[in-house]
Amino acid sequence: MVFVLPEERRRAVVLPGLFSMTVHYCLRYGQVYASPGLEGIACWLPPGETTPTLERLLSIGLRFSPLRVGLGGLWRIGLAERYAARQHALHTHGPHWYLWALGVDPPYQGQGIGSALLKVVFQQADARHLPCYLETQNPRNVGFYERHGFRVVSETPIPHGQGLRLWAMLREAPSTMPSSPSQS
Repeated sequence: MVFVLPEERRRAVVLPGLFSMTVHYCLRYGQVYASPGLEGIACWLPPGETTPTLERLLSIGLRFSPLRVGLGGLWRIGLAERYAARQHALHTHGPHWYLWALGVDPPYQGQGIGSALLKVVFQQADARHLPCYLETQNPRNVGFYERHGFRVVSETPIPHGQGLRLWAMLREAPSTMPSSPSQS
């Protein structure tokens, strides 16, 4: 988000609306999971619905003021979203789950909340032998996701991103092979 909204004050004002839009989109077209006290939230898009569309975004209503984002911010949002969509298409083939957003309030990080929110969909994905995919721009998130079975499938600079990078990560579907050979 630093790329989209480089000014910290503007980012603090706009981010809640952008996150609200993501949550509302996933409430209608995906799945949203939250910890009991809302310390953490995960927004997932299910197989077959992993590409947000402008029509659907408009149907839930804008949750932020484009004027607060500014023309430059809107241009950067579009640029970042198009680039992420290209990476998404490049690294996923067939049905999969897409983790659009995962957030845990900083005072509650490191307490297992994010892990628990991931596991809810991992159980669904594993039952159907489906992979899970995500992108992150935060290098601190990479290790967290790796500990949960994701692997980096690409690490690339974001075009015009002033040095920012995008990590595309994939958690493979569990093997359909038994873990140990059965004896007859």
